[in-house]
Parts: sequence; C-alpha cells; structure tokens
Amino acid sequence: MKLTPRRQDTRALTRPTRWSPFTQLNRLREEINRVFEEPFGGFVAPASGFFEGWTPSLDVYEDKDTITVKAELPGMKKEEIEVSFTGDALTISGERKQEQENKSGEMYRSERYFGRFQRSVTLPQPVDPNKIQASYKDGILTVACHKSEEAKRKQVEVHVS
Repeated sequence: MKLTPRRQDTRALTRPTRWSPFTQLNRLREEINRVFEEPFGGFVAPASGFFEGWTPSLDVYEDKDTITVKAELPGMKKEEIEVSFTGDALTISGERKQEQENKSGEMYRSERYFGRFQRSVTLPQPVDPNKIQASYKDGILTVACHKSEEAKRKQVEVHVS
C-alpha cells in the first residue's frame, strides 16, 4: 500500500501548492537510512514509497523520571493507533482511513494523506517497558516512558576527609 494524497484535477486551482524543503529533506533522510539498512541498498531500485508523504510530527521531552513523546495524529481514532516498544526504540504506527468522498460537489483542493504510517524514535535513556503509558486526546498522542532505576540521576554526597 502506498501513501498517496487524494488529488483531483489541479488545473482548477488558482495558485500552485508551495514547495517545502522539509519534505525534500525528509525524503533524503529516508533514502539514506534505506541505503544503510538494506543489504546492497545502493544497487536496488528506490523504495516503493510505502511511508512517503506523511509521517506524524512529534516532540520528545525528558525530565527527572520520565521521557514523554507527543505525536500529532489529527482525525484518528484510538483504535487506529498502535504503540510498541523494542529495545530502546518507541514506535508509533497506524492507518488513517479515507473518508467517504462527497459526490454532490466538485473537489477544489485536497491535501490530506491517507493510509499507513510509522514513526520510530530512539529514546535517550533506558526505560521500564512495564511502566509505559499512552493517552490520546484532541488529536495528540502522549506516551509517558518512565525511566528505569539505573537510568535515573542520583545525587552523590561528597564527604570531606
């Protein structure tokens, strides 16, 4: 399955869609990752673009006891989102379902993406996989990863001899 934007005839648009350097940088990063992850990656045809087009934006925060990951997943239902943890990587994946098209009118512009997505982030500290909690509200997925006891910062008292 390929992520593709829903597009109609673009000749009816009064102004062109803006070019985004961040989209191009993201595609370049994915292509570089593919080269290093796949054997003979440089000699194989380019990836099919399975995750091309849309990856959710996320923020990672760290405090004394917790690493928090927030991802923007607007318009999705809780059942369409999957959160998994392996080693030191947290993975958020799912599928945004396509809505029924409105047949009563003509499409003027469609820029939203539908289909599968996946986003992984390597956590900066070891976490306890049994204490990971996820909540979803108003299109924002919040994943709280509680640090393992070994990773927590400990204050060491200095003795004078």
